[in-house]
Amino acid sequence: MPLEKPAAPPPRLRAALADFGGLYATNAFIAFVFAASGPVAIVLAVGTRGGLSAADLSSWIFASFFINGLISIAFCWRYRQPLVFFWTIPGTVLVGPALGHLTFPEVIGAFVATGVLMLALGLSGWVRRAMEAVPMPIVMGMVAGVFLRFGLDLVFAIRDDFWIAAPMTAVFIALSASPRLARFMPPLIGTLIVGAVLVAVLGRFDPAGGADFTLVRPNLYVPVFSWQAMLELVVPLAITVLAVQNGQGIVVLRAAGHAPPINAVTVACGAGSIVTAFAGAVSTCLTGPVNAIISASGDTQRHYTAGIFVGILALAFGLASPFFVGLMLATPKTFIAALAGLAMLRVLQTAFTVSFRDRFTLGALVTFLVTVADVTIFNIGAAFWGLVFGFAASWLLERGDFAAQRS
Repeated sequence: MPLEKPAAPPPRLRAALADFGGLYATNAFIAFVFAASGPVAIVLAVGTRGGLSAADLSSWIFASFFINGLISIAFCWRYRQPLVFFWTIPGTVLVGPALGHLTFPEVIGAFVATGVLMLALGLSGWVRRAMEAVPMPIVMGMVAGVFLRFGLDLVFAIRDDFWIAAPMTAVFIALSASPRLARFMPPLIGTLIVGAVLVAVLGRFDPAGGADFTLVRPNLYVPVFSWQAMLELVVPLAITVLAVQNGQGIVVLRAAGHAPPINAVTVACGAGSIVTAFAGAVSTCLTGPVNAIISASGDTQRHYTAGIFVGILALAFGLASPFFVGLMLATPKTFIAALAGLAMLRVLQTAFTVSFRDRFTLGALVTFLVTVADVTIFNIGAAFWGLVFGFAASWLLERGDFAAQRS
């Protein structure tokens, strides 16, 4: 098997504790709070819009944090690198429209199939070839199309609930505009705190469904394999994991001086996706933002300890997922919409920039328009057709861009 071997043996417990320190604990905590705020709000926004129950969402969050936390701890320890795994945010957004015409077990069947595909690619060593098969601008055109809804929902939240959404947006902008402040208080975390305070002060917190502290009882789902779900979700999900999420994570880690094992990471994503799917969670990926935060400062050789600590925090969060889901669902929908929309802003900006920067711009535009139109054909969602029609448009009308990419 073409799986990469670690450059050094895994550390003993005493050595790992010696490598750990206050800086790495702080970076890990900030990275974890980032993952547990905006990205969780995106899951809740997608799930509630798709008709999932609080129990479904708790199980999803449990698998996303607890199981991926175990994978993260194992990989950080084995490879002595900050290799933290969570779930694909673009993939989560893809699930939203699919839940409008597919059952949740059908979607879970697509999660399992996506995991099998990624596992095969990782074991075969064909990951790079698969990542290069579809031009990145076309992929990001699809991502921009599925993410656009979150940007619009942010605008609607400000219109419909000004005294909650507008101050949250103002705080996000103020913190983002000051790098010095953002170092001490990341914009999304500051936004979450201000929004929570406003919800409490305005009396908008309504724990009707219960926000008592309880440990999770994860659901176990029986996947249903339908050709509509396979065609609509498997290829887009695999692309978002391998090209968008893992690609971002690998670039971030290389920039910090690490050498992430691409094949082994892909195998972990495949196996993790299969296991988490049975508890109702979207596909596993190598996270970019979290790994960027924990590898931004300190000794490169000690970054892995921050990754292990993030994994430990994820285990605890996953076990208490019903409590945290109950807290979030007790807030106004506009709070979740604003938090999710602000979390998406930079990603949406990047998607548009990559899509329309230089090559494959027509294909990216066709992909974007078809995805935004959200028209299903043969009961298969628009994200799949966006990729198909966008690739076809580029193949017919932008042949020079393919030749330039090959060279």
